[in-house]
Amino acid sequence: MSQDVLSPARVSEIHKQAARRRTFAVISHPDAGKSTLTEALALHAKVIGTAGASSGKANRKETVSDWMQMEKDRGISISSAALQFSYRDTVINLLDTPGHADFSEDTYRVLAAVDCAVMLVDAAKGLETQTMKLFEVCKQRNLPIITVINKWDRPGLDALALMDEITERTGLQPMPLTWAVGISGDFRGVWDLRNDRFARFQRNNAGANIALTEYFTPEQAAESQGSNWSDAVDEAGLVIDSNLEFDVEAFHAGTATPILFSSAALNFGVKELLDALVDFAPPAAPRPDVDGSPRAVESPFSGFVFKVQAGMNKAHRDHVAFIRVCSGVFERGMVVTQTRTGKSFATKYAQQVFGREREVIDEAYPGDVVGLVNASSLRVGDSLFLEEAVEYPAIPLFAPEHFQVARSKDPSKFKQFRRGIEQLEHEGVIQVLRSDVRGDQAPVLAAVGPMQFEVVEDRMAHDFNAPMRLERLPYSMARISTADAMPALANVPGAEVLVRSDGEYLALFNDVWALRRIEKNHPDLTLVPIGTHNPAK
Repeated sequence: MSQDVLSPARVSEIHKQAARRRTFAVISHPDAGKSTLTEALALHAKVIGTAGASSGKANRKETVSDWMQMEKDRGISISSAALQFSYRDTVINLLDTPGHADFSEDTYRVLAAVDCAVMLVDAAKGLETQTMKLFEVCKQRNLPIITVINKWDRPGLDALALMDEITERTGLQPMPLTWAVGISGDFRGVWDLRNDRFARFQRNNAGANIALTEYFTPEQAAESQGSNWSDAVDEAGLVIDSNLEFDVEAFHAGTATPILFSSAALNFGVKELLDALVDFAPPAAPRPDVDGSPRAVESPFSGFVFKVQAGMNKAHRDHVAFIRVCSGVFERGMVVTQTRTGKSFATKYAQQVFGREREVIDEAYPGDVVGLVNASSLRVGDSLFLEEAVEYPAIPLFAPEHFQVARSKDPSKFKQFRRGIEQLEHEGVIQVLRSDVRGDQAPVLAAVGPMQFEVVEDRMAHDFNAPMRLERLPYSMARISTADAMPALANVPGAEVLVRSDGEYLALFNDVWALRRIEKNHPDLTLVPIGTHNPAK
């Protein structure tokens, strides 16, 4: 069906559906409770029956968003998961992200596809290293941020001290939407400032079910909670007086952050977060293309690939490309065009993904995430369009800091080895560097963090039946270079030049001293830092 000329009714429907979408990601330091919060949100939206959390990931049932075996074994999130569900006539697209620092690239790709972020802060630890790194990425992308102070049921920091830390380290002004009643470790409930009432929580089935919640007037709360209530009112008042009352425009502008208190493991304060997302988070809006021109949501279909994942269905060895719909209506079966290649792509197998569970979908609107199955020709960052050509900004690669040579343990399985390496490179699990000197049988794997190598080893053995061995290289720095660097550095100790799959030449160095020595001896060589601000191409 042509979408070139849409009827006024169809345009109105697209705007209505885009306004219903809330697409966001949860960012946090590892073990701050991100996957537990994801589960709790799904529970409150009544899309799962019970939450897996009771006493931490090590002792929990499998969560819907953690499906890889390594995730279950270690209790960490490695692959980002897309969860879509409805709540209060709003369509929630929640993109779960890896918490571990070694998977920063995957998180960055997810943040390119959302309109808002929920920053989850451990009440006992405050703003941790990885949280701040991800906050900086959100800041670069001008993403509005909702801050949730989690684990308030455990002993932790003072609430006002946490507000000071948020202000000083992020520059955002805290705007309380809820405030904890009871000190950390004694979580009675929250003062719901929007409705001026006390929401008292009681755990239900050790946190596996929605918490029992009762609501009381301020007068009733003062009588039943005594100093705990008056302290909460005084503290929240101090924050409001020194910053500002809730201002949705300041939130959208990225100068202020709504504050909520919760215990995701007990399902305390989770409904309040869902309500805040529905009421205040930005809906799907026109997305700027590579030239900075916003593409109207009613324009013909367009979207971009932010993640490629294989092996989600063990029976079929499938290959799923996750696309963020940016404009128009996605209709299953439509034939779209890849901007990068100019080739057509048929969307016959389109699915909505809920963790590992899937269902076929026939249409999707701006803000939605669609899984295209058997999309082996699509790569991370690819733009797709119908009729009106568009290219969305590239999703840059991170600078790798760890390098290892990969070799097949069994020479007779070299075909499987090569296919597996190409597949994992295609998905963005690892960067692969090659050279004529090393040959195709010994590619160099480049990673942001060492745990990426463990994922590669695990998947090569189990997904591709091609066990491999890795040999660590001494390099710790990489710079974008040119073909001229290959002969110039061919015999220079502490340096090597390899070619990445996108055609970029990467010069690798043992350390900063080796880099400086070569910069001094070869001043004409191009050696450009790899950064999230400057895409390689």
